[in-house]
Amino acid sequence: MKFLDQAKVYVRSGDGGAGAVSFLREKFVEFGGPNGGNGGRGGDVVIECVDGLNTLIDYRYQQHFKAKTGTHGMGKLRTGADGTDVVLRVPVGTQIFEDDNETLIADMTEVGQRVVLLSGGNGGFGNAHFKTSSNQAPRRANPGQVGTEKWVWLRLKLIADAGLVGLPNAGKSTFLAAVSAAKPKIADYPFTTLHPNLGVVSIGERDFVLADIPGLIEGASEGAGIGDRFLGHVERCGVLIHLIDGTQDDVKLAYKTIRTELAAYDERLAEKPEIVVLNKTDAIAPDDLKEKVKALKKLSKQDVLQVSGVTGQGVDQVLYGVIETLDAEKAARLEATRRKTEPNWAP
Repeated sequence: MKFLDQAKVYVRSGDGGAGAVSFLREKFVEFGGPNGGNGGRGGDVVIECVDGLNTLIDYRYQQHFKAKTGTHGMGKLRTGADGTDVVLRVPVGTQIFEDDNETLIADMTEVGQRVVLLSGGNGGFGNAHFKTSSNQAPRRANPGQVGTEKWVWLRLKLIADAGLVGLPNAGKSTFLAAVSAAKPKIADYPFTTLHPNLGVVSIGERDFVLADIPGLIEGASEGAGIGDRFLGHVERCGVLIHLIDGTQDDVKLAYKTIRTELAAYDERLAEKPEIVVLNKTDAIAPDDLKEKVKALKKLSKQDVLQVSGVTGQGVDQVLYGVIETLDAEKAARLEATRRKTEPNWAP
């Protein structure tokens, strides 16, 4: 299945059905009076978050969605049926934006979540509705209310606990394949990964979801390489695993490049907790390895973990570090919530 994380679609709610103009005509009933029924309500446009989807590929082949018009009212006080809703089913993590692609309408984060994007038009009143003591034979009825329409953007941001970032060929796909059952494409040329991959990682008695996005290069925020369009998939991550290829000459430049692109995309992304990992240590001479770890530690101002995605050396240490960071983040959120709801609480 091809991965698609962004789509533009046209949606239109249904028109309301028209009210009817009708009079009772029965034998021996001299003054039957009006009996025109009301029109039915037009169908709504609904966004529903469902399980089992991980791409927006369905919206590549169909971009127009229109709800049904309500049925018109009829004689004998028969009200028209409501129009059928049109339901757009999207995967967890989908955001709906206005046509400007900036104004957020809804964020679909849970399976079963439903949002009425556009409401259908109300049905018109039949002439029976307008009967009064002074006008007992009205000959008018309302037309149905016209539905509304708009273009919207659907943008998918994968739900993951941790995200892998780094330059092309940093070993992100190899790392993901080593720690999960995911089978990303792995090759010895840049930009092997063309779309994000997800894997479920099990370590000890804990599980978490790990996302691997295509590599970034200098100028990605300006469209260089694949650009930074996939960085949205790690916006929801609690921690970033920054993989650096230890076989390259200037590891400091590699680290700075990624940090610059993260900050250019979103300052909040650059402020996320980060685990710095020097990868491919099995292919580095001991003296060079020591110098590169020292340089990265000084630059990042934190410990630098050493791993080899091929041999598995040091991988568990990274995974336990992810669990520890996620737990710390969760505890901090709970503490912040508690302080808001109970400002005088103290342990």
